[in-house]
Amino acid sequence: MARKSTTTVGKDTSRADKAGQRQGARILVDGLSHKFVDQQTGEVVQALEQVDLTIESGEFLTVVGPSGCGKTTLLNAIAGLVHPTGGEVSSDGAVVRGPGRDRGVVFQELAILPWRTVRRNIAHGLEIQKIPRKEREERVGYYVDLMGLSGFENAYPHQLSGGMKQRVAVARTWAADPNVILMDEPFAAVDAQTRITLQEELLRISTVSNNTIMFITHNVDEAVFLGDRVVVMTRRPGRIKALLDCPIPRSERTVDTMARPEFAAFTERVLQLVREEV
Repeated sequence: MARKSTTTVGKDTSRADKAGQRQGARILVDGLSHKFVDQQTGEVVQALEQVDLTIESGEFLTVVGPSGCGKTTLLNAIAGLVHPTGGEVSSDGAVVRGPGRDRGVVFQELAILPWRTVRRNIAHGLEIQKIPRKEREERVGYYVDLMGLSGFENAYPHQLSGGMKQRVAVARTWAADPNVILMDEPFAAVDAQTRITLQEELLRISTVSNNTIMFITHNVDEAVFLGDRVVVMTRRPGRIKALLDCPIPRSERTVDTMARPEFAAFTERVLQLVREEV
């Protein structure tokens, strides 16, 4: 996999403690099943069946699988946006019964507010939480710098590129300081080079945070580059087919390591497991 590094090194991360980082939560998915009725055909669809999964505190878990296998349904169940028809999800021992401040979601579709500047978009969740202004400004400033948005703080979404808009969406979720960050194909709509840059930024950010991260993607290269472990799901009804440890720790991973034989072999192994389900 050929990559050209665009990561900015040497950025100040000494302000990480000022960002109010929480300890990531441990997520337990126990016997999760979910059925829904197709609104067009009226058919009952079994999206997930007996999914058991543990996401450890502070882990970066990526999930791949064929289209329609229930990846987003699984993420939405953890987010509390879907009430499963079987089994349950818990966060640090508390059963998930709906959305909560402990879990933040970054969707594929941009959800930033067009009438707010970059700074005010990032501050949105903090305002809802009634975070004091001084702390709010410090935290927003930290994430503006961390996401490479310096100089665009007062710009509106229509003045930004697609990649920068997605950075704002990621920063807004991270700034709200949830224990768990759930990301549903957040980079799918951007061009290839921007996607690489965003992957590198996310990898860097995740190494200075304690958040638990679950990242859904169709892109095997992306899943392997980002994840501590990679989940491969079966075709619908979705089950866990494999749970694989990445051969290089996230803290030691760079774009250059992707060319190493063990990493290439790992990528091919994951890709083959996905192909078997298509």
